[in-house]
Amino acid sequence: MKTLSLSHSFNFIHPSNFNPSSSSSSAFSHSSSVSFNKPQSETPITTSAPTSTTATVTRNGNANPKPKIKKVFFLDVNPLCYNESKPSLHCFARWLSLFLSPQVTQTHPVIAVVDGERGSEHRRKLLPSYKANRIKFTRKFSTGGGGYGDGFVGRFLPVISDVLRKCNVPVVKVDGHEADDVVATLAEQVLKKGFQVVIASPDKDFKQLISDNVEIVMPLPELQRWSFYTMRHYRNQYNCDPQSDLSLRCIIGDEVDGVPGIQHLVPNFGWKTALKLIKKHGSLEALLNAAAVRTVGRPYAQDALKKYADYLRRNYEVLALKRDINVKLYDEWLVERETQNDSIALSTLFKYLEESKELTNKLYI
Repeated sequence: MKTLSLSHSFNFIHPSNFNPSSSSSSAFSHSSSVSFNKPQSETPITTSAPTSTTATVTRNGNANPKPKIKKVFFLDVNPLCYNESKPSLHCFARWLSLFLSPQVTQTHPVIAVVDGERGSEHRRKLLPSYKANRIKFTRKFSTGGGGYGDGFVGRFLPVISDVLRKCNVPVVKVDGHEADDVVATLAEQVLKKGFQVVIASPDKDFKQLISDNVEIVMPLPELQRWSFYTMRHYRNQYNCDPQSDLSLRCIIGDEVDGVPGIQHLVPNFGWKTALKLIKKHGSLEALLNAAAVRTVGRPYAQDALKKYADYLRRNYEVLALKRDINVKLYDEWLVERETQNDSIALSTLFKYLEESKELTNKLYI
């Protein structure tokens, strides 16, 4: 596999002393930050992603089927490191082992993304309540961070990154930005190269990205497996297109992320009213523009849309994933993933966790 080369806008972080063939728990005890600079001259790597393919005709006149477009998986690391409300490296290890199995990723390329330091700041400036509950969590487990970022994931990022690296999975972290925005930006670049995108995350924010070429694979704790979620699943669940997801949440709110809707201001303005209006007008902005010049619904809805237009637009700015982060996709990340190291790297991680009794008891993992 080619050596990964990175620009200075983000970095890989891994413990320098970790050896996947070692069973000693001390393998993770020392860490260092390593920067990889992109060489001045590189030979482009040819990927197997088909951009245009001509079908061949056999003697019997039947055309050979075109090869399937290769998928690129994005792994949203942070939420997998928690078991409900408790930080857990065991939880991450279990979900990673299931994720890298042939039943989910096969040998498709995988790119892991973690939250950057101060990633939520710009959204909290717009809305102080944004992810307030998660911030409390982060502060609780942020002691002794060692420069790798805030909270539990920041403390153990060298362990997490090294296991992923041994499994030939690049880890991307852009300070000042949440992983969601980095994934959304890189996904756009992947799509332009002719690949399909699969986002592995329990985060509902990614539903706004679903399309014919973008799907989600979500961990289901009750079944202990990953489950694919597509455009068809979304339409069956919500009776509208995924493009409406963001507009609906701006009106209804998002309790988990600390984004209030307008029900507490206009009690009658619930899901059914919001869905009906968004389906008719297509988007929140189109609905607000229409309500400013003509009647679009019952008096309570009409008044609310005019009175709280700025409130709803602020919600949109908070909830919308950014797709213009300064991060570059490299062709090295798009080649078929070599899986021969998976077993030993994962088994070493599990053994490390089992041997770290004192750490386990201390951090409730």
